[in-house]
Amino acid sequence: MNSALMGAFVDALDMLANEERLRAVVLSGAGPKAFIGGADINEMASIAGPSEAKAFITRLHRCCDAIRNLPVPVIARIHGYCFGAGLEIAAACDVRIASDVSSFGMPEVKLGIPSVIEAALLPTLVGWGRAREIMLLGETFSAGEALAWHLVEHVVPHALLDEAVETWIGRLLTAKPQAVRLQKRLIQQWEDLPLAAAVAAGIDAFASAYATDEPAAAMREFLTAKKARKRGD
Repeated sequence: MNSALMGAFVDALDMLANEERLRAVVLSGAGPKAFIGGADINEMASIAGPSEAKAFITRLHRCCDAIRNLPVPVIARIHGYCFGAGLEIAAACDVRIASDVSSFGMPEVKLGIPSVIEAALLPTLVGWGRAREIMLLGETFSAGEALAWHLVEHVVPHALLDEAVETWIGRLLTAKPQAVRLQKRLIQQWEDLPLAAAVAAGIDAFASAYATDEPAAAMREFLTAKKARKRGD
C-alpha cells in the first residue's frame, strides 16, 4: 500500500458507494501471494519527519474509513500474507474469510513504529489481552490461530476460498437490501455509543426502515409462504 495505490483505492470505493444496486463488496489481493503485505516500507523509509508521517498514515486511514463507510457489507477474501496495513484493512471489513495457508501479523514494532489507525478495532475482535500480544510482540500467526482468536470468521482450504465467499454472499442475498444497509450503519453506530444512545439509534433505524415499502412487502411474502406451508402447498 503506497500513496498512489491508497488514493486509487479510496476513489474506487467512493464510486462503489454511489451504486444504488450494490449488495456487497469482496476485497481480495491480486495474485496468490498476499491479501495485502502491508504498507510500502520503501516509502515509509523515506518519510522525512512527523508531518510527512502524519500525512502518510492519514491516507492509509482513509482507505479503512472508506471500507467502513460503504453502505453494504465488505467481505475480506484473505489469502497469503495479511500483515500490518493489510490486517488493519481486513479489520475494517465486515466479515473475514481466509484460506488455511494465510498468515497474519502486526510487525510494526519491529520496524520502529507502533500499530495505529484501524488497529484500534482489534480489541473489539480478539479482546484486549490478545490485541496487546499481537501488537507488542509483532509476531506472525497462522490462519488457525486467527480463527481461534476470532480475528477471522471462517477459514477454509485454499481451493475452496472462492466457494466459501460465494456461499456467504448467497446467504446475504436472502436478506432485504435496505434492511442490510440500515443494519450495517447501526452496527457501526453502536461501536461509539453508550447503551442508552445505542438503543435510541436502533429505534430510529427501525423507523427509517418504514420509509420504503420493503418491510411491508417482505412481511407479506413471509405470511404468504407461511400460509402455503400450513396448507401443504
